[in-house]
Amino acid sequence: MFAEITVLILGAVAILAGFIGCVVPVLPGPLLSFLSLILLSIPAGFGLYSPWILLILGTAAVLTQILDNFLPALSSKRAGASKAGVWGSVAGMLIGMIFFPPVGVFIGAFVGALAGEVILNPENKEPLRAAMGVFTGTLLGIILKLAVAGTITVYYVIGIGRLFR
Repeated sequence: MFAEITVLILGAVAILAGFIGCVVPVLPGPLLSFLSLILLSIPAGFGLYSPWILLILGTAAVLTQILDNFLPALSSKRAGASKAGVWGSVAGMLIGMIFFPPVGVFIGAFVGALAGEVILNPENKEPLRAAMGVFTGTLLGIILKLAVAGTITVYYVIGIGRLFR
């Protein structure tokens, strides 16, 4: 019983860290969420979930994390943003997260991208369009990561019910 409660607590911490990681750019949110399923499976001898479920959710976590690295760049490139806009977005997201959580992440991403374009790329004639492109890609990445982390959380709760029956 001690092992089950320990992994339950560690899994809950991984879920929480996973959701935080969905908005904090340096933490791999979906992967941390997936860790909760692995932790919960250990005392049950990996019999809580079908191997297919673990494979599908693990793959979704990895692909989402990879895709999250490309969405802002792809979206910003389509909108004509430069690297200054992308880096400004990341800096703005971090500053916004620290000083104005949780909405600061979104506002900071947009303001940072706009500032990066206006200050470091003055030849860009449409900095607002570029900033919107960076913001859109960043927001899509966050939404995708939250969807995967949320799905994993549902399976975590189902696993808790199976573990303690």
